[in-house]
Amino acid sequence: MINISDYLQGYRYIPIITGPTASGKSSLALDLCRADGAELVCADSMQIYRGLDIGTAKDTPEEMREINHHMCDIISPGTCYSVNDYIRDCTAAVMGILERGVLPVICGGTGQYISALCHGTSFGVDAAATARTDELADEYNRDGIDGIYQRLKECDPDAASKIHPNNTRRVIRALAVYEATGKTFTEKNSVSMVSGPVFPFRVFMINHDRSILYDRINRRVESMIDEGLEAEVSRLYSGTGIDHSSTCFQAIGYKEFADYFEGRMSLDEVKYDIKLRSRHYAKRQLTWFRGMGDEIILLEPVANDINVNKINSNISQSEQ
Repeated sequence: MINISDYLQGYRYIPIITGPTASGKSSLALDLCRADGAELVCADSMQIYRGLDIGTAKDTPEEMREINHHMCDIISPGTCYSVNDYIRDCTAAVMGILERGVLPVICGGTGQYISALCHGTSFGVDAAATARTDELADEYNRDGIDGIYQRLKECDPDAASKIHPNNTRRVIRALAVYEATGKTFTEKNSVSMVSGPVFPFRVFMINHDRSILYDRINRRVESMIDEGLEAEVSRLYSGTGIDHSSTCFQAIGYKEFADYFEGRMSLDEVKYDIKLRSRHYAKRQLTWFRGMGDEIILLEPVANDINVNKINSNISQSEQ
């Protein structure tokens, strides 16, 4: 593991600011970057796509000009991009930032990315299993873990008996291994290895009450509609020639417009569905991050400057 102090005097850890959608992580990350002269590295599986701006709540062009952003707008819609692809490219981006003597700040809510950064990635497992993991992660984000866990119980009951359904990352991985290779998770683990994390991280999450978080989600959706989400989705649907079953079109805030454009749903119904699915997604994100246990440092929903100070006290060399 790389020693951060070899590149940055005064720091021991790279901060990761994560949490559910609409929790305020982007605002906090930007303020941390301003305070520390840092650069932001996105950890969002939909913000990697160019053209998906309003619906993925990307930082504004003005904010991107003010603070250098990495791992955002890096691929075209319709392009396949795995967790391993992200770890490869993110590692290169973080290393490049460190080599310039600048602090990288990771920010995003994609649990698979955060877990892979903190725990490392598997190798010695078929590429097909990795691809299936990504597909099942998308299914989990859409529909939850129940169906995936039931299939795991049917095809690999031994793994299911050892993995709690709330440990969504391992449930998804175990089923992916079986469906892609025909081998149980235990059999495959005997020939697999894990590459550990490259950098030392500290993970932070703003801890909102559920009712407050849901209200923030509802207000964000209204703002997205006001900012032109309908026009953004229309351009993607009609002007890209990309298969509408592609991952980018399955993102919340985009797929709900399909029936609207076909005249089968009103705009109010679209907004209702986006709010509902966003709340369900936030609940699944919270379940994922709670599975990381004590690895995550919870922050109170207070003024950003207070949390910036708390983060800096936890990542600095002077920490006791």
